Amino acid sequence: MKGIFRIRIPGRFCGPPGVGNGGYTCGRLDNLTDYTSEVTLRRPPPVDRELRLEADGAHLQLMDGDQLIASVRPGTVAYTAPAPPAWEQVVDASKKYIGFKSHPFPNCFVCGPERRPHDGLHIFAGRVGAEPLYASPWIPEAELADENGHVRNEFLWAALDCPGAFTTGGDTMPKVVLGRMTARAEKDISPGEQCIVLAWLKEKEGRKFSSGTAIYNQQRQLCAVADAVWIEIP
Repeated sequence: MKGIFRIRIPGRFCGPPGVGNGGYTCGRLDNLTDYTSEVTLRRPPPVDRELRLEADGAHLQLMDGDQLIASVRPGTVAYTAPAPPAWEQVVDASKKYIGFKSHPFPNCFVCGPERRPHDGLHIFAGRVGAEPLYASPWIPEAELADENGHVRNEFLWAALDCPGAFTTGGDTMPKVVLGRMTARAEKDISPGEQCIVLAWLKEKEGRKFSSGTAIYNQQRQLCAVADAVWIEIP
């Protein structure tokens, strides 16, 4: 792939105000590759503005004028995801979502509790019992599907994104933003399926956190996995 292309992130798919949700943005970029993408966000991706995508072989750069917004290169997701808890446990865990009490970005497309019904993904990952594992139910809506009736890739990336943020603070929510994400889809998901989204903390180093996330379908089959790096901001 070589050339210059244009991409626009609609304001509806925001994370922080005026900024594209990290997972959604990364998924849009992954749509343009034929490999497992490692996407590094260099700056907050602006919404509702035409951005320039420069492609040179296996590497992509998303530009806003002369500013580098994101870079893409081949990556790997090489680990085994935890088995999903029972659906009832997941529903119960979601009721303990700390974002209901305090959320730095309450209108986030993925995890914002102030989103109206049918206007966000409403993925609210809470701790499963005393385990260092977070989980949320997710039943994708029909509008998320592509022409083949499967949930579009950018929404899978979005669903894999935010739950990882909530693993970084335990019972309190630190203000973190996505720095890097690598994801891989394993099976197609159809709207209306009772899916389970899992997240767990893998490593912490100063202001940097690493998390893993996974999506299972209602047959408890692994459908997608991701690695993410988060940076705590003031």
